[in-house]
Amino acid sequence: MAEKVAKLGVRKDSHYLYFVRKTDIWRTPMKRAGGPSAKGKAEKVASGSFTRDDDYLYFVDKAGDVSRAKRSVGGQKRKKKAAPKKAKRSKKAKKGGKKKRR
Repeated sequence: MAEKVAKLGVRKDSHYLYFVRKTDIWRTPMKRAGGPSAKGKAEKVASGSFTRDDDYLYFVDKAGDVSRAKRSVGGQKRKKKAAPKKAKRSKKAKKGGKKKRR
């Protein structure tokens, strides 16, 4: 689960994407279909004063505060693939298949 690092109480607008850069909160307009690019239009919203740890992922939570969650290292373990099963033939099916009519 996540733990709060800094209580900043930033009010979030639904048309913006909020992210943490170093210890500050920034926002940028969300890209809309057919609209212009939002590249280079990021603006600083609030500045935080906390120290970052590389073992954690930092984000802006629903309350507008900076929270962190433990970073998963190595990803999720995958299940081993089972050997492919051979298709069973039904009792009624014969090797020759359907007979051709003349």
